[in-house]
Amino acid sequence: MSILLVTGIEGARNCADAVSAQLSMEVEVADGRKAALTALRQREFAAVVVDETLAECDPASAEAIWEHAGLAIPLQINFALSGAARLMREIRAGLHRREREQTLARRAAAAAIEAELKTTVAGLLLHSQLALNGDEVPAPIADKLRVVADLAGNLRQKLTASTASPAASRGQ
Repeated sequence: MSILLVTGIEGARNCADAVSAQLSMEVEVADGRKAALTALRQREFAAVVVDETLAECDPASAEAIWEHAGLAIPLQINFALSGAARLMREIRAGLHRREREQTLARRAAAAAIEAELKTTVAGLLLHSQLALNGDEVPAPIADKLRVVADLAGNLRQKLTASTASPAASRGQ
């Protein structure tokens, strides 16, 4: 992943080189809205940093950049007042925030899928047991229902055990 700096200030390339060296990421510089939108159409970025003066002078352009940024962390920094060190801190903090949010989203999705699977397995197990309790079930079908009930029961035990283990709760 790389970072896109959107600024028209002189020395932006030097700043980009310093950020690139410190963060070990490629940094691309766009000198305005058109160049930024072209870069955003061509590739995905981890972060998009827009110069605050550019955003204030042309809010519509800044909004267009944010809309096309995709999953990139949006940052707005005053390049005239901030040095490369502050820029790096802000980018690093934004990337860490993005990583935490992605981890939380993955955990929430895994928990939702697990809950849905448990519900489905419990329903399958219940229906299989109810069908087996009926008198009108032919023997070959009853045998298959017992196999399904056994499989569902085993799967339910595994799901319950994985939920109870500490590694599962950490997402490992």
